[in-house]
Amino acid sequence: MNEKLFELGLARRKATLGEDYVAKNLAAADDFTRPFQEAMTAWCWGFGWGDDVIDAKTRSMMNLAMLGALGKMHEWEVHCRGALRNGVSREEIRAIIHVVAIYCGVPQALECFRAARKVLEEKQPL
Repeated sequence: MNEKLFELGLARRKATLGEDYVAKNLAAADDFTRPFQEAMTAWCWGFGWGDDVIDAKTRSMMNLAMLGALGKMHEWEVHCRGALRNGVSREEIRAIIHVVAIYCGVPQALECFRAARKVLEEKQPL
């Protein structure tokens, strides 16, 4: 594992998902899952999020669109929280879900709205 990418990735992951969330995930890793957690932190967050070509807000918006398209709703919810932390507004989240509806179908958009509502209600009542 590339230690430099891991450290960069760890910082980016904490900035987006929150220190508590990341610490909990890393602490829960065991001998079976630790190599994946470390590789994912280095690759996804260090390599993928580690440059400044695309700002964190835009990356978060891209993630919501892609995760919504894939139907990975647990990860969508996690990244919705991160998107809010990275400055994505409620209105922008709604617009992203509209794009998911157009390209992936209304049922998938409804799943995104359910997840978004849950996340947004954590921050403020709808």
